[in-house]
Amino acid sequence: MNRRAQIRLLPDGRRLHLQDGPIDLIVEAFGAPQEIERAYRAACARFGAVLDELCEELSFLRQQSSADAAWPRGKVARRMVAAVLPYAAQYFITPMAAVAGAVAEEILAAMVSSAELSRAYVNNGGDIALSLSAGEEFVVGMVERPDRPSLVGTSTLRAANPVRGIATSGWRGRSFSLGIADAVTVLADRAAAADAAATIIANAVDLPGHPAIVRVPACELAPDSDLGDRLVTQAVGELTNAESDLALTSGTRTAELLLKLGLIRSAALCLQGDIRLVAGVGDSRTIAARVQERGLVNA
Repeated sequence: MNRRAQIRLLPDGRRLHLQDGPIDLIVEAFGAPQEIERAYRAACARFGAVLDELCEELSFLRQQSSADAAWPRGKVARRMVAAVLPYAAQYFITPMAAVAGAVAEEILAAMVSSAELSRAYVNNGGDIALSLSAGEEFVVGMVERPDRPSLVGTSTLRAANPVRGIATSGWRGRSFSLGIADAVTVLADRAAAADAAATIIANAVDLPGHPAIVRVPACELAPDSDLGDRLVTQAVGELTNAESDLALTSGTRTAELLLKLGLIRSAALCLQGDIRLVAGVGDSRTIAARVQERGLVNA
């Protein structure tokens, strides 16, 4: 039995908090009381082994992803690899880029396979896996800065919409970033896919060599980082409008490519108060319910 894991029902009596080392989940299920209880029991049972399973293959999961590499054994690890493989040939990316979304997916899968729920979500530090039955919906908020949450938009996700995963990345978040985006929020069919894509797009929002950007080798901040000696952003000075536009344009082009390839459904890119939206035809209203007054640019 894993005695590290902390499991408790939050004071609202509705949400479940699961924490083990760096994994910190908020879980909520909707349905008949007995079904919710069954789902929470399944979540707790699956959660206890997740971190140990990941640690067993951690050296592999920290390596550059490659189509030629052998697949890992663990279910969460395999979700991670599947999410990053589409980027392996063109970008530096390791399976760790999708770990938060993959863990959220795995716990949600345990819940919905054990109970009849109208809807449910697993939130892993802002990377969210969703389940929606017919006729149900979620309204999800988007933040401009993960370190100082301020709602800049909402996305209404309905059962008929294929989006079941949301993820946010950027240099102000809990993970390292090679770019300078304050936040990039991605909607995709699965949480692990959204997680990987948000990483790629956030890295692309950049101004290489700009003197106002402070970068430090990742290994100096975290010796075991999967990024090794790659430079990660630690501070971004005030940018001109033209500089912000240039950086966001770079990220937007990457997001447009991922949209064209079917890897994402939409994305919102934020940098120093400027916001860009990349969405398919007819999807702009879904992700930008409250963003228009902030000077949204539809890419």
